[in-house]
Amino acid sequence: MKRIIFGLVLFAAFSTLSFGKVIVRGNSNTPLGTYTIELSDKPVMLAGEEMKCYLISYENSPMQVKVLVDKEKNCKNYLVITDELSVMYTCNGKFFGVNRLDAKYNASGLTTSDEKLDRYDYFHQKVIAQGTTEDFDATMLIASYFPALIKE
Repeated sequence: MKRIIFGLVLFAAFSTLSFGKVIVRGNSNTPLGTYTIELSDKPVMLAGEEMKCYLISYENSPMQVKVLVDKEKNCKNYLVITDELSVMYTCNGKFFGVNRLDAKYNASGLTTSDEKLDRYDYFHQKVIAQGTTEDFDATMLIASYFPALIKE
């Protein structure tokens, strides 16, 4: 029995390595369809800091979403960057929700555009989850909620 379990664990390990960087797939519950989250093998430099980068792609859209994780003293900022819209999701230990980009990212050319931002969904996403949110869970929440912020 131990050999079977050990064999299954080895098979699972080799299977995950062979699929590459894909972390998770899920349904966005939007017209964009299924999303795929990948971990970028190269960290991104922004505002003088090296940040972990996740890439989100959608089944029915050519849009590529970059999620940069900026760790600060008491919270984590998740910078969501596309060609159309850039916003920031914040996890401060009490809640996880959307915000406009901070001024410290303006020097890098990132701002939140009011023209493309759906203000109704923006205010409904101010608090998405209570408590702390880990990177994996936060990225899944972003993949599901972010498409609603883009004004059509």
